Amino acid sequence: MENRYVVIDLETTGHSPVNDDKIIEAGIVVIENDQIIETKSSFFNPNKSIPPFITNLTGINNEDVKDAPFFHDKADEIISLFKDSYLVAHNVPFDLGFLNAELRNSGKNALNNPIIDTVELSRILFPQSPSYKLSQLAEFLDIYHDDPHRALSDAYVTAKILLKLKEKLFSLPYETLDTLLKLENRFKSDLTSLLSNRLKELAFSTEEDANVEVFQGLAFKKTESIAQPSSTDIQSFGDFLDVIYEENGTLQQNMNYYEKRMGQREMSEAVFDSFQGKKHALIEAETGTGKSLAYLIPAIHDSVKSKQRIIISTYTTQLQSQLLDEDIPLLEKIVPFPFQVALLKGKSHYISLEKFAHELQNGNKDNYDIILTKAMILVWLTETETGDIDEINLPASGYLFYKNVSTESEGVLDPYSPWFSKSYYQKAKRRAQQANIIITNHALLSTDIFNDNQFLPSYKKVIIDEAHHFEETAAHHYGLKLDYITIQYTLNQIGHSHENNKLLGKVIAPYALQVENLMKQWDDILDSTKYEVEELFRTLYHYVLGMRRDMALSDIGRVQYRYEKEKEDYKTWNVITEMATRLTFYFKDLIHVISSLEQKFDQEEWLDKYDKEDLNGLKVLLQNFIDSLEILIISDIDIPQAKWIEIDTKGKNNAVYLYCEPTDISSLLAEQFFDEKESVILTSATLTMANSFSFMVERLGLSNKPYITQKITSPFSYRDQVQLLIPNDFPEINYRNMDDFILATSETILDLANITDGRMLVLFTSYDMLKKSYKILKEKMDIGQYMLIAQGITSGSRSRLKKNFQSFNQSILLGTSSFWEGVDIPGDDLSCLMIVRLPFQPPNHPVYEAKANYLKTKRKNPFMEYSLPNAVIRFKQGFGRLIRSSNDRGIVFVCDARVIKARYGKYFINSIPEVPITFDSTNELMEKAKKWF
Repeated sequence: MENRYVVIDLETTGHSPVNDDKIIEAGIVVIENDQIIETKSSFFNPNKSIPPFITNLTGINNEDVKDAPFFHDKADEIISLFKDSYLVAHNVPFDLGFLNAELRNSGKNALNNPIIDTVELSRILFPQSPSYKLSQLAEFLDIYHDDPHRALSDAYVTAKILLKLKEKLFSLPYETLDTLLKLENRFKSDLTSLLSNRLKELAFSTEEDANVEVFQGLAFKKTESIAQPSSTDIQSFGDFLDVIYEENGTLQQNMNYYEKRMGQREMSEAVFDSFQGKKHALIEAETGTGKSLAYLIPAIHDSVKSKQRIIISTYTTQLQSQLLDEDIPLLEKIVPFPFQVALLKGKSHYISLEKFAHELQNGNKDNYDIILTKAMILVWLTETETGDIDEINLPASGYLFYKNVSTESEGVLDPYSPWFSKSYYQKAKRRAQQANIIITNHALLSTDIFNDNQFLPSYKKVIIDEAHHFEETAAHHYGLKLDYITIQYTLNQIGHSHENNKLLGKVIAPYALQVENLMKQWDDILDSTKYEVEELFRTLYHYVLGMRRDMALSDIGRVQYRYEKEKEDYKTWNVITEMATRLTFYFKDLIHVISSLEQKFDQEEWLDKYDKEDLNGLKVLLQNFIDSLEILIISDIDIPQAKWIEIDTKGKNNAVYLYCEPTDISSLLAEQFFDEKESVILTSATLTMANSFSFMVERLGLSNKPYITQKITSPFSYRDQVQLLIPNDFPEINYRNMDDFILATSETILDLANITDGRMLVLFTSYDMLKKSYKILKEKMDIGQYMLIAQGITSGSRSRLKKNFQSFNQSILLGTSSFWEGVDIPGDDLSCLMIVRLPFQPPNHPVYEAKANYLKTKRKNPFMEYSLPNAVIRFKQGFGRLIRSSNDRGIVFVCDARVIKARYGKYFINSIPEVPITFDSTNELMEKAKKWF
């Protein structure tokens, strides 16, 4: 049996045999001795009509199956194929469920073969795959998939994946396989025989993998330490730039389709001048400048020559990946001397080998997701050089398990511990100490600034890319967040004393009888604490609902309410303050019980270091809740800040989130960052409003510092590549009745899509408007006319939605919030960008409201000083989605006539590249669009 695998894939009339859905096509591939020896394919007559959606997906129509056999005609033949073999499918529950339902309906016994689910096994053995959908997994494994959603093609690809999985499984070290075998009884796939036989083979093998290190039963990849580059003579910066940028320079020699960009060298010189003059700089580099190479080149030169490290901070992991995977490898070819680059993230990103090895010894009652997570991490450890959990896609509750095994959970690691030298975080810190360039993110940079420089190696020069997000990120990291779900989840994870699978129960289980009184005390206080949490957050929920003033809505549809000096105005708020104070006393009582336990255990010398770390970690968690309640509810802090509550009205009546952040962080940044650093370079494609940097200068606290500004214009010919169309006959935007505007927007989307064959990105400023437009489009569109993809409605991450958009010829992508920036869709995939409304924050948005009030106290105009510049920068980001190369061509359609009619509209127009603008009726604009294309 172990040498025979029968792979099956089915196409069906729907998702569930319980709903009388039927098989319409089966594809079967037989593997023996790791060779594909037979393939079979057959249509089946389902004796019912095939839904249009299924026909659209698979290409199978009613005519195809009209004369096909019924399933019961082929039942015996199918049963014989599976004799003495593994049954393999990509998502076994689906295929086996249908197969057995049809067999039972045919009067046959259900199959009970051992199974292999290639979805599950792929997650375990290829944890770094970006997706486990069949076509995307095949792409990741370099398997050609010629006919997706047809049974035989899908079965053939699944068979190829199975062979890759077996090859990968047999390449793993003994220790990894041994631990997988201990977890195997909780897998869906039957792997006992495969794992046992492979372990027997390895037991008698003398071969050792030189790339794998084994310690205390855990196998992980050996990592190389950074070799310090030898000292070298560095030419002058001008000569250095000539070697790289000029004709037949190293950049031209190492880049396909190289185009010299004047702005790129101009930006490199601006960065160099700032470093030399010990000045800060704001550099706006428009799309197409090639800004990441432009700032990396002077940074590398300066760092190697001065022997000083330079920090580069990004907002998105996408840009970090681009720097590490594309730009740095290119620079290693074009820079004529060696240099070192390191990535450094916060401790929570790195796995602790010691904690993970300890957790593998526990977990008899772990659920399936945690077992799967452990298996994925086991395999990943044999591959990863960084230990950065962002490299893999864990199941949802796997991230909750991971929190317990991250470096952040291990406390202060003893330098004399044998695990210290193996710690991924310590290795990342050592690499950073030795590197010329350290790449990090705004979050860690902000945490480092406000925590006495504890997290990054010392530095004097820093380049902040995507700098339009820096002030906002710094404010978030100086602020606080507390929510019901986090508190209750934490208390549930700590658990009662008798719950041996929870944090406290695991520690005290061996000594429960000796601390019975303390445990009774703990359980009583825990129950009271959980009750008080319920009551507090339920009261907050109803308090927000009861407010009569207009509420703001967040991007994800939560109601937002800003609270300020509530105690003076509302009797209920005094009740809430008393409840929060009472809750802090319960948290203090829980901490007191843990401290008493620690004293008792210390006297008897019962606990090992892991248990002590766990108990101390619990106290830290509980103390954090006390501190947060003090700041967010109980005490009044006399600094300008925004405090707000968000409630999810579609969730439970305790789905409440509390936030606070400073309304003005500029003075903090000025004192703790810009005063401390020699040179800070702030760069982005969007730093100016109408060619002025003044908004960013004020916002970041640079007003009284020596700084330079420079604007690098795009090399693209926007006048020839873009048409900006604005309708003059759209319904007026009315906050109380948006229906007419939404209907007009939806009809225009379809009219434009008919001209551009889809290939549209539509940017909304509110999720509510996006949902309503999606519903109208679904009703008005012909089935199968366009692939309609909508953020928050179509499942998948932002990058997955973008890939889906690019995969279909005629697709329309509706996006909000994060889709306004960082989404690159070059070439013919995107021909039309629609901006539904100018991206102003609603005036009752909590942070806007607090900042507006603060600006009024300074006798400033909140609209001109804050609201308008933010909207203009957002608009520029959205506009920048269309043209990503010199060959791109398309239309930007702005539905909001305020960009022309309003007095402030000129700020939007004057902030984007100069393009032809047409302000006319919708019909005339459609004719213009037809001619343009």
